[in-house]
Amino acid sequence: MALLELCGITKSFGAVTAAQSLDLSIQPGEIHAILGENGAGKSTLMKIIYGVLQADAGTMSWDGQPLHIENPAQARAYGIGMVFQHFSLFETLTVAENVALSSGVSVARATTHIERSGARFGLEIPAAAKVHALSQGERQRVEIIRALMGDPKLIIMDEPTSVLAPTAIPGFFGIVRDLAAAGCAVLFISHKLSEIRTLCHTATVMRRGQIVATVDPTETSQADLARLMIGRDIPHPKRAVATVSDTPILKVTDVTVADDNPFGTTLKDVSLTVHGGEIVGIAGISGNGQQLLAHVLSGEIPLSPGQGDIVFDGRPVGRHGVAERRAAGLAYVPEDRQAQGSVPELSLTENALLTGHMAGLIQHGLIRRAAATAFSERCIDDMDVRCAGTGAEARSLSGGNLQKFIVGRELALTPRLLIAAQPTWGVDIGAAQAIHQKLVDLRQDGLGVLVISDELDDLLEISDRIHVMFRGQLSASIPRAEAREDVIGALMAGSFAEAVAAS
Repeated sequence: MALLELCGITKSFGAVTAAQSLDLSIQPGEIHAILGENGAGKSTLMKIIYGVLQADAGTMSWDGQPLHIENPAQARAYGIGMVFQHFSLFETLTVAENVALSSGVSVARATTHIERSGARFGLEIPAAAKVHALSQGERQRVEIIRALMGDPKLIIMDEPTSVLAPTAIPGFFGIVRDLAAAGCAVLFISHKLSEIRTLCHTATVMRRGQIVATVDPTETSQADLARLMIGRDIPHPKRAVATVSDTPILKVTDVTVADDNPFGTTLKDVSLTVHGGEIVGIAGISGNGQQLLAHVLSGEIPLSPGQGDIVFDGRPVGRHGVAERRAAGLAYVPEDRQAQGSVPELSLTENALLTGHMAGLIQHGLIRRAAATAFSERCIDDMDVRCAGTGAEARSLSGGNLQKFIVGRELALTPRLLIAAQPTWGVDIGAAQAIHQKLVDLRQDGLGVLVISDELDDLLEISDRIHVMFRGQLSASIPRAEAREDVIGALMAGSFAEAVAAS
């Protein structure tokens, strides 16, 4: 008998049908993948199962009995846990308080659970840390640990391995398999098709609100899975030999900055260069100082005397703020597309103004409406953003489409240097390839690109050189030809720390 069965599930938002007559059956102990592009309806379906949304039509059953879930608390009472892609955490509370609040236990018991789960799953996180001070990857760890509270019968995992080093993923898969062996069903959402083929028993593929196939992923190639997802072959970024500038566009020397967050990671003597005509990648497990480095490089945290130097296009900018660095030709795609990259309640045109105002969209203090709309349309067209037009609110877009819009907005500023933090976070394979190609195109045009990402596969595909950050320290750069996954993975786990400390 199926643990969970869905029949004819339909959900619309205005004129948009997000889920259309969906049938799905989940067996006890099954690891079942849900695949699809951003906007395919995966998140809508998962939210219906978890009680965040109510279906317009269709039925659900649990252990053969009719099931109607009105809210997440009721879902958890049945034994359903969920790890959200867009987090549902209270930012002013600690990690332990968030876990305690959602599970109805004491903070002390939640702290014990956090420590045990962190050690068992390789998801260590300080229980007393405030959520607002955590990186995106660290927040996802909190979501995973919280979902494991109470020994769920069904757990929904949305991109859970994006917070793990490659060396930790096999161990995590072992835990997922142990959960399944104990009878817990797992709904596993990931854009990493190799993981799906390695871990999952079944894969259901969605496209534009409909289920288009259910396959055995172990007998289906990655290319075939990708083709089912988007309806066409996925091209790889087209790279050619680029002319690398003699002098660096960006030179960072001995930057040492303490994080204001007591649980944060201090940057220690960080030095790097980025030349025109190259893509430099920074790999690392989330929480090792990448977020602080991005804030320092973008100007959100200017340097004080004695904290090191940053030279951009031949000019010292370490003491400059965001506006001055942007005026000099620096563009920035922030890690958090919702909190930093956009204002969800504003239209895409209004969101374009957040950084696009420097492209002549404001004159004498007044918005040039026609120019702003045209700028927004160009961002949409260049990045193939699927939306209802320039007047659509940012929050109405799927995560991947909002990310493409933000990347398009920054590229439209024709920067000298683009810094992109987690540019493909939670983005499907089609959108990720589109973003990769745009970054490669910048490189071909002689511009500098610095990519900070937890996605090692992405960095290996597009970077010319890769650094690894561990506990606030940066390894020497590794040329693309020498940057094997096992080498980078070992560095991400800290194998270079002793050598760095001794140097």
